[in-house]
Amino acid sequence: MSTNSDRLIFLSLGRVSRVMSMGTDGTDLQTLAEGLESAPDGVAVDPVGRHIFISYMGLVRVGEDYWENDGHVERCNYDGSDRQVIVPVGSFTTGKQITFNEHTRRLYWCDREGMRVMSCRPDGSDLTTLVQTGAGEDRTDPTRHCVGVAVDAKGGYIYWTLKGKPNGNEGRIVRAPLALPAGADPARRTDIETLLGELPEPIDLDWDEQTDTLYWTDRGDPPKGNTLNRAKVRDGKAVDHEILLSNLREAIGLALDLPNRRAFITELIGGAVQVADLYRPGEGQVVYEGKGRLTGLAYLRA
Repeated sequence: MSTNSDRLIFLSLGRVSRVMSMGTDGTDLQTLAEGLESAPDGVAVDPVGRHIFISYMGLVRVGEDYWENDGHVERCNYDGSDRQVIVPVGSFTTGKQITFNEHTRRLYWCDREGMRVMSCRPDGSDLTTLVQTGAGEDRTDPTRHCVGVAVDAKGGYIYWTLKGKPNGNEGRIVRAPLALPAGADPARRTDIETLLGELPEPIDLDWDEQTDTLYWTDRGDPPKGNTLNRAKVRDGKAVDHEILLSNLREAIGLALDLPNRRAFITELIGGAVQVADLYRPGEGQVVYEGKGRLTGLAYLRA
């Protein structure tokens, strides 16, 4: 894969799921890896190690629910070569959005039906549960389902979405200190703060550390759902919430290109990648439209 210009890495779902790459204008479409099984969902990149990471939801499902403990994380090179499992199958239940933080040099992801926020090093070592929102039959409660994740390394916080039932207007965005104190129980944290509630169905997150702004997608019903959103975070509260883009077809993946003030979004049902102008709310453009569903998305700077 050429990295002379900035690229988008995204997951295309189908009978044969694939890791795809293309220029940010939709040109030079490439297949980096194919034949992905176990329902891939999230993708992240490490520009220093030159690796791509993929989270998997598992093989066994009932509708959109994944109850078996068969999720895992895989790593490959930028060109899709040397695929290897770094977090073994059975280490968690349902891998959702995954992100790599360059400051902490760690991976972070959400385990939906496992009701966890997890982390490890780029080689899969030091697997850690940072947050546990429930146990056992609690997994049938979608308000405990962790989906999207973002890291504010400078401020020392981790953010995640609790999506609630589809179109239920019971979704939340919450945060907790990034460092879990030694000996602390991730299931008994008392330092979790709710920033936003009563959201249609919040999914993926991204963070702008320069302006302390949180971005997220919501795949719920309009007018608040099927949207790209942002809000500033001040003193533990989300303020100045605005919808940047509407009428998306089940907005899922999210990746920011802050130097160029733009955001990229994948649509699950629409099978498209859109770019939004962060200076001009309401203005978006489709840069790619395929035949299958799209999920995870990552932006690779030149």
